[in-house]
Amino acid sequence: MNIAIIGTGNVGGALAQRFSDKGHTVFLGVRNVNDFKGKETLSLLKNVSVHTIKEAVAKAELIIISAPPQFASDIAKGLGDVSNKIIIDTMNAVFVKPEGFNNTADAILANCNTTDVVKCFNTTGFENMLNPTYNGNGIDMFTAGNSQKGVEAATKLAKEIGFENVYHFGGNDKFSLIEQMAMCWINLAIMQKQGRGIAFKILKRP
Repeated sequence: MNIAIIGTGNVGGALAQRFSDKGHTVFLGVRNVNDFKGKETLSLLKNVSVHTIKEAVAKAELIIISAPPQFASDIAKGLGDVSNKIIIDTMNAVFVKPEGFNNTADAILANCNTTDVVKCFNTTGFENMLNPTYNGNGIDMFTAGNSQKGVEAATKLAKEIGFENVYHFGGNDKFSLIEQMAMCWINLAIMQKQGRGIAFKILKRP
């Protein structure tokens, strides 16, 4: 799959590494192709190339946005034509919000021309994306959004990189709820000093 990743910080960089390792072609979309976060390491990854944001989006079937949440609307406006493309939103507006919106996915939907927007890869730390295996088992990932096509794509990608199960929170009305799940991880890992080597796993009785 051709994947554009907008944002090369911890999460965007981790996903670029994992997806490139799985054979996907990754187009990094950055504001300045000569100077961006992670340039030294991301430029060395196989199947990865660097482009302006619009160029990366034009080449991709699926777009991942991993940027500071307050910029969600501006990024969405600058994507260009994204009709018939899927957008995966990995951001969380738990400390700062896009102006006029309670969550980042709603801001994206309001400012671009696709309805295939899904939240995923937002409920855990980037370390768990690089290595989602604990004691021999994959941890779990979660999605939210109305787009069945988006949910199916995000689920497939999550399982490819080692997440065992992917649970769907529900439609667009669950965007803010899934962001609060991210806040639960942040609270435990950082504020309560449990450390970033923790993860969520759903257990079921036989």
